[in-house]
Amino acid sequence: MRWQAAFAAAMIVAAPVSAQPPRSSDYAAVQARLQRGWNSWDTNTVTGQVLLPYGLQIRLGVKKASSENTDAFLPTALIGRKAAGEETVFPGPHSYDGAYTELRLAWRGIALRLETAHAGDDLVMLVTPLSRVAAADVDPGRRTRTTFRATDEATSLPAVAVLSANMLWNRPGSVAREGDRIVARLPGKTIEIHAAGPQVEELQVPVAGPYFAFRLDRPAAISTGKARSLEEVEALVAAARADFVARTSGRGAVAEVRGAIETVLGWDTIYDPANQRVMSPVSRVWNQNWGGYVLFDWDTFFAGTMASLGNRDLAYANALEVLNEATQDGFVPNYARGGGWKSSDRSEPPVGAVSILGLYRRFHERWLLRDSYDRLLKWNAWWPAHRGQGDYLVWGSDAQAQPVNPDDLSVGTLQGAKYESGLDNSPMYDDAGFDGRLMQLADVGLMSLYIADCDALATIAKELGRGADAALLRARSARYRRGLATLWDPATHIYRNRDLRTGLLSNRLSPTNFYPLLAGVPKPVDADRMIREHLLNRQEFWGDRVIPSIARNDPAFKDQDYWRGRIWGPMNYLVWLGLANYRTPTALAARQELGERSLALFLGELRSKGHVHENYSATSADSDTIATTDWFYHWGALLGLIGPGVDPAANALPTR
Repeated sequence: MRWQAAFAAAMIVAAPVSAQPPRSSDYAAVQARLQRGWNSWDTNTVTGQVLLPYGLQIRLGVKKASSENTDAFLPTALIGRKAAGEETVFPGPHSYDGAYTELRLAWRGIALRLETAHAGDDLVMLVTPLSRVAAADVDPGRRTRTTFRATDEATSLPAVAVLSANMLWNRPGSVAREGDRIVARLPGKTIEIHAAGPQVEELQVPVAGPYFAFRLDRPAAISTGKARSLEEVEALVAAARADFVARTSGRGAVAEVRGAIETVLGWDTIYDPANQRVMSPVSRVWNQNWGGYVLFDWDTFFAGTMASLGNRDLAYANALEVLNEATQDGFVPNYARGGGWKSSDRSEPPVGAVSILGLYRRFHERWLLRDSYDRLLKWNAWWPAHRGQGDYLVWGSDAQAQPVNPDDLSVGTLQGAKYESGLDNSPMYDDAGFDGRLMQLADVGLMSLYIADCDALATIAKELGRGADAALLRARSARYRRGLATLWDPATHIYRNRDLRTGLLSNRLSPTNFYPLLAGVPKPVDADRMIREHLLNRQEFWGDRVIPSIARNDPAFKDQDYWRGRIWGPMNYLVWLGLANYRTPTALAARQELGERSLALFLGELRSKGHVHENYSATSADSDTIATTDWFYHWGALLGLIGPGVDPAANALPTR
């Protein structure tokens, strides 16, 4: 095929050295399919479109000029920047393949809409100025409303939109202005870029490549491949917009949520040139200080689960790329970042086998199991070897792990062990002991997740004909089931963490105390008591906004800071999966209501602000009230995923 030949030509010429393990032929084909065409691949901006595999970028910049000492140029834009004076981006629809994208941007009194669409292999980009309104009108999530009066701009020179072209990542090729067009000469391919709309001569803009400049008092556009009029570009954009709307508005909230999941993953998906891969880090704002990307363990597995609703290849890419980051000791790290650094001292919650098995049961492709199995098995064995305390599992951080990262001051500390839990500042661990490597707390959540991991991996082993492995995994599951049973508190009818220094059960409760449901450990009668007396208890976890990350009657709940009382998509999702293991009327009703309330919470923020939060307030309709929440963090969409009817295939936990 033509695109395969072009892909090979582009990759041969400047292939960087990769630290990743070699890909199977099946997975290489997945990445090859993802790495083609125009999309918002550049981690550094949402206003650029890049053509893969070549690395040709067309990027929007905005110049604001004035009569005295206040000129400024906005070269890039990101969703969720919050500092005073920074741009505000309201993210609109983004299809997985980039066939349609839309955003609104406000910056220094300038407001515009940027839309992109495909016309076959061609790209069109349309810039439409909006009226000079408050930033909060472009992004209702902006907490500080600034009203721009007509006189604010009376002495300003016209704002200018600059659409420039250049090559990224040292990829081979040249781009030059040739008359009224820009010409990109790439390996085996030449692309022309044409302007649509009246241009202005603007020579003082800090861009490295050739560009078109347009006054921002009327729409302007570019198109690749051939010259198109502004009206033709507008028609192409309108058709692409209508196609996205038709796919995401036909069935009420269900289609709306599917469109939101596609949009958040669309904007958060990037290309990593160092390792030649497409993947979905948690958000572009996070990527900026992590060398271009950061992959967190369970976050990325959940991104794979969400992508499976509409893009099989992206689902596989997320699940397998985080597995590819396994350390030399065989565990998936807490984080892996640009530059090759990863947390060699600690892992994060073991949700890999459950996620992979879920993808297999959706798509039925055995190569996925073969590709991931050995790495999942090695990671599974790592937990009892490095985090085992008798029949218990605990969180930890190994100071002697290699290579040592001298900049990570949490290594070998209690805080490092908290990071391994994924619940960085949870009150559950405020008073936990630490022996220099291991937290001295038998953790209900970790043990439940590990049991579910063993069961899912045993199912995979059986599917692959690895009977001896399956038996070993069942034995590991049984061992920690016995340990978990000793954490049941018969007085209060719930599983509790145990302080291994004193032997006492902890009084602090979080949604992780319901994770034994995920492992299918409690008997139905005990599961019902847990649900009635604790999950549905409004003094602890229930309410209009559920589920808080620490019980409402815990003194730390009032902090409403990160894992100290805020609501998190992954917690709701894991409890929701656990409830599916029980067919009692109590469990079924609780699961239905949890899905409905999670969906309402998700849609409230999405509709009013366009936000998909890292975490949500448990006390206020405004989740922007603290700084420690990213406004566009993909796992927030798990709250929508568990809404009734959104994912009909996820009716039960696929582990046993």
